[in-house]
Amino acid sequence: MTVVWVAGLTLAIIFAALLAGLWLDQILNSKPLLTIIFVLLSIPVTLFLTFRVVRTATARIQPGTKKDVAEEEPHRGEDN
Repeated sequence: MTVVWVAGLTLAIIFAALLAGLWLDQILNSKPLLTIIFVLLSIPVTLFLTFRVVRTATARIQPGTKKDVAEEEPHRGEDN
């Protein structure tokens, strides 16, 4: 499930940066400049948020305790 979150987050950030850059370039008549800057700036933002999502997901994973592991206990008084 974490992979889906990371993939969706990455696509959403890059797509939003692309649309924002194209929109501002159209308004300010600076055709490729802001689009390129926004897309390049979206890379470290995506990496940071990916790190945070994965770190949060791995923090939720709890290792099993010794009680969960099936161990054979010696039987007292039984010779099987």
